[in-house]
Amino acid sequence: MGRIIVIEDNPVFRDHVCGMLEKAGYKTRTAYDCAGARRLLEELDDGDIIVSDLRLPDGECTEVLERMRETGIRNPFVIMTDYAQVASAVSSMRLGAEDYIPKNLLQEKLLPRISELVRKSERRHTMPILERRSAAFRTIDRRISLVAPTDIGVLILGENGTGKEHVAEKIHAQSTRQKGPFVAIDCGMLTRELAASELFGYEKGAFTGAITGKKGCMAEADGGTLFLDEVGNLPAEVQQKLLRALQTKCYRPTGCTRERKADVRIVAATNENLEKAVEEGRFRRDLYHRLKEFVIKIPPLRECREDILPLAEFFRELANEELGRHTEGFDKEAEKELMRRMWAGNVRELKQTVRSAVLLTEGRLIGADRLEAESTAQAGSSLLLKDGNEERERIVRALAQADGNREVTAGLLGISRTTLYNKMKEYGIMQKKSEK
Repeated sequence: MGRIIVIEDNPVFRDHVCGMLEKAGYKTRTAYDCAGARRLLEELDDGDIIVSDLRLPDGECTEVLERMRETGIRNPFVIMTDYAQVASAVSSMRLGAEDYIPKNLLQEKLLPRISELVRKSERRHTMPILERRSAAFRTIDRRISLVAPTDIGVLILGENGTGKEHVAEKIHAQSTRQKGPFVAIDCGMLTRELAASELFGYEKGAFTGAITGKKGCMAEADGGTLFLDEVGNLPAEVQQKLLRALQTKCYRPTGCTRERKADVRIVAATNENLEKAVEEGRFRRDLYHRLKEFVIKIPPLRECREDILPLAEFFRELANEELGRHTEGFDKEAEKELMRRMWAGNVRELKQTVRSAVLLTEGRLIGADRLEAESTAQAGSSLLLKDGNEERERIVRALAQADGNREVTAGLLGISRTTLYNKMKEYGIMQKKSEK
């Protein structure tokens, strides 16, 4: 359990809040203005929670909250307000505040809210994980156990929603770096302008608006693991900087004249064909080979059908706890429906579908009518890949599964019949005359 950081300029009220928290067993730290709060941010731990007055002598606490969120600090932030400040407090929720509590209700509302935030934090750090037992995942687990204790670069391949970050976390947890940080960044969300700053940080004054310096992901992951999801989206100039950082274990923040060291293991992931990206000049060949020293390929959920019902049960129990529901399972028709679907969005789609079904179910068993409609639009983009060989193989398998019926095959793949015909012609896939 972390500390509660109390930011309040009224010493009497501050002592009252701290006393209430300490009596409940929490450790506290205090600041009385925005400047003091910013200093405390430099030594903030993961489990710490901030409780702050809205109005402070040198500004509003929303300035501190905004800086936290801009620099990637996600600790819970609760705002204490006077009645007249409620509108401002509500608007602060858009910046990422967890809650606001009127000061006249603090005695009855603060401790329950803090207790809830602590439970959420602990659950987040000890989130149960289902160990998938399909043959494919037993092989993946063996590969993880082999590579985890080394510092070899790992490239994880798989469609969106297959759980690439989960595999990266398992590699970190079984490595000699397990006590260090695990930092994940989605390279697909980085703009060309921000990518270098997010990865390597920047110095104060490095560009217009850089009123303070910022640590990058390399610094945050020092001594641990940096997970680069959708690494194929990195701009060319950042690819070059990343390659040098991997080769020398040194990097230079934007606007900095001196290099800094970082002992970081890189685990990368992508759903793209990086070999094709290399051939097209979109990805550096030398960086590609540096990242793919060891490859782990995660199959889509539709190819591990024995995992579907165990995963659905696992997600149902999680949703029960999260949503306060009491479902006990799926009825037979719902199980058949779960097994029938192709799960274009993979494990992520299954989890969302089960969560929604739990919310909609009033009784003990979840029926098929509570499973939201399958997304064929998502299936179309997910099942047909950029890799021609794999795409052809999937069309052939779908045709066999549908006994050659093209209409059914198109439905399984989540594409139109016209698209299927064009793909079959493109790949030279022939059918017997009796097949439709």
